[in-house]
Amino acid sequence: MDSRTQDGHRPLLAATGVRKVYRTGSVEVTALRDLDLTVQPGELVGVMGPSGSGKTTLLNCLSGLDDIDAGRVEVDGRDLFAMSDAARTEHRAHAMGFVFQAFNLIPVFSAAENVELPLLLTGTPPREARARATAMLERVGLGHRVGHRPSELSGGEQQRVTIARALVARPAVVWADEPTGNLDSAMADQVMDLLTTLNRDEGQTIVLVTHDEAIGRRLPRLVRMRDGRLVSDTRPRPPAGGTPRAELVG
Repeated sequence: MDSRTQDGHRPLLAATGVRKVYRTGSVEVTALRDLDLTVQPGELVGVMGPSGSGKTTLLNCLSGLDDIDAGRVEVDGRDLFAMSDAARTEHRAHAMGFVFQAFNLIPVFSAAENVELPLLLTGTPPREARARATAMLERVGLGHRVGHRPSELSGGEQQRVTIARALVARPAVVWADEPTGNLDSAMADQVMDLLTTLNRDEGQTIVLVTHDEAIGRRLPRLVRMRDGRLVSDTRPRPPAGGTPRAELVG
C-alpha cells in the first residue's frame, strides 16, 4: 500500500482503518472505529471531542504507544505496526516528540538536564546534547532558566521545558495531549503562542488534543471526534477571499 496523495507527495501521517478495542474480562469497549486520518508535513492539527470520544487513545495509537486491533499507521514513511517493539521505540525516539498535560519532568534535574535527556538516550555526545538543549531552551524563551529545577519554575515555564524536550531531537511530529490543561488562561495563551509560532516559522508538524474551544478556534485545522470516529475536519482559516471548509470525514 502506497500512501502518497494524488500530487505524489507522501503525508507525514497516514492512518487507515484504525480500530482499537479495550477488553476487561468479557467486556469489550471499542475506542476507535475504523478511523482514517492524514496529516501533511508542516500542519498543526487540533483534535477535539467530548470526554470518552477517543482523543487520547487516538494520539497513543498514532504514535505507537498503544497497539491497535486493526488498520495501518505510517509516520514519516514507516509502518509503525509492521515493526518490532524495539524498532518502534527507536523510531519514536528519533521521529516523535511528546508534550503532555502533566509535565513529566525529573524533579532533581535542571531544565537543561531534562531537555538533553532524550539526546543522551539516543547516543548524542554529552557536550553536543547540552549545547542543543541550551539552544532549544533559549528558543522557547528560557535561556535564563537553564540551571533551574522544575520546582523553581512556574507552570508555564515547566510546560515550555517539556516543549523544548519534545523538540530537541528535531522530530518529524510532536504529539501534544492537553498541553494547556494544567495552566491558567494567561499561561495557556503563552504556550499556544509558542506552539503556533514553532509551526508557522519552523514548519514543525504538531497534532494537538484539546478540550478548549478557544484553543480550537486558533488552530489552522481542527478535527472532531465522537464515539471513536472522526466526524468533521475543518480549516477555519481560509486563504484571502475564501470561506471556511468543513468536511465530513468519517
